Amino acid sequence: MRHALILAGGSGTRLWPYSTAALPKQLVPMLAGRSLLDIAVERARTVVDADRVWLGCGESLRPAVESGFASGRLVVEPSARDTLPAVALGCATILASDPDAVVAVLTADHLIEPVAEFGATLDAGFALAKTGALVTFGVVPDFASTGFGYLELGEQLDGDARVVSRFREKPDLPAATGFLEAGPERYLWNSGMFVWRAATLLAAVDAFSPETAASVRAVVDGDPAAWDGIAKLSIDYGVMEPASVSAEFTVAALPLSARWLDVGSWPAFGDALGRDGDGNALAGRTVVTASRDCVVTSSDPAHLVALVGCEGLVVVHTPEATLVMPAAEAQRVKDLHALVQEQAPELA
Repeated sequence: MRHALILAGGSGTRLWPYSTAALPKQLVPMLAGRSLLDIAVERARTVVDADRVWLGCGESLRPAVESGFASGRLVVEPSARDTLPAVALGCATILASDPDAVVAVLTADHLIEPVAEFGATLDAGFALAKTGALVTFGVVPDFASTGFGYLELGEQLDGDARVVSRFREKPDLPAATGFLEAGPERYLWNSGMFVWRAATLLAAVDAFSPETAASVRAVVDGDPAAWDGIAKLSIDYGVMEPASVSAEFTVAALPLSARWLDVGSWPAFGDALGRDGDGNALAGRTVVTASRDCVVTSSDPAHLVALVGCEGLVVVHTPEATLVMPAAEAQRVKDLHALVQEQAPELA
C-alpha cells in the first residue's frame, strides 16, 4: 500500500525570530493562518489515504505536532540524528504495519503548486518505486542556485525518469552556472523528496550504514536506548550517493514540473506570500510607502511596522524580537541565530 512520511523536524534557523527551537518554522501559522506542515499534510492526502500519512518528528516537538494531527501516525525520534536515521526509523515503523509498504518521504517546509501536478508526479514515483528503484524528485532549475544540491542525470528509464549518476553538493557560482547551462536533461535541483519500497530502503541502509540499520530495528523492537549510539548522517550522503554508484540498486529521478518553493529564508517567505507591484511582500500589521523589494511582517497584531524610502530590506517583528537586515544577507541569519543562542538562549 501507499504511505507518506512527512519529515516534520528541523530547526528552521534562517526564519528566526518567527522560527524558534520551541516552535520551528514548519509549525508556525505564518501563511494566512496556516502552517507549512498543515499544507504538507493536506497535499499528501491528495495522493495517499489520510490514515496512511505519517509524521516524523523529534521528542521535543511531539506535543506541538501531535496537537494538530488527529490520526496519531507519529514516528518520534528520541533525539535529532539527521535525515538518514529519521527516514530509516519511519520506514521500519511503517514496514512493521505493512510488509508491502511503498513510502513517499516528503518535506514539511516546501510549497508546491499546483497540487494536481505534484500528485501526478508522485503517482509516477509510486509506480517506479514498485519496480525496486529508489526514486527521488528533481526540480528544473530556473537560476544558477548555490543554495541547493543537484542531481546529475544519466540514461533514460521509463517515461520521464532518468538514472541519477551522481549527487552534487551545493556548488559555487561557476559550477551552478554550468549546471544551468547544461539544461534539465543533465542537472536538476535535489528536492529532498523520495519514494521507495520500505523494504528496499532498509536493504540499502543495511548495505551502506549497517550500524544505523541495526540500531533502528532495535528501537522499533522496543529498545529506545539503541538510538543513543546512532551517528548523525544525511539520507543523501549515507544511502543515496553510494546507491547511485552501486550495481545493487537503481537510483532514479523524476522531474517535478510543479512550482516548488523551499521556504528556507526570509526572501523565499516573501515569494511564498506574493509580492506587490513594487516587489514588496507584506504580512501582519504593516504600512510601507516609497519602498521596493522589501519583506515586512509582524506576528503581533498590536504592533505596527512602518517603512518609508527603503529598498531590499527584511523587517520581521514578534513580541519577543525584531530582525532587520538587507535581503541579500538572508543566509547569514543562521550565524546570527548562533549568537542569539549564546546571548539570549530563551529567544532562540
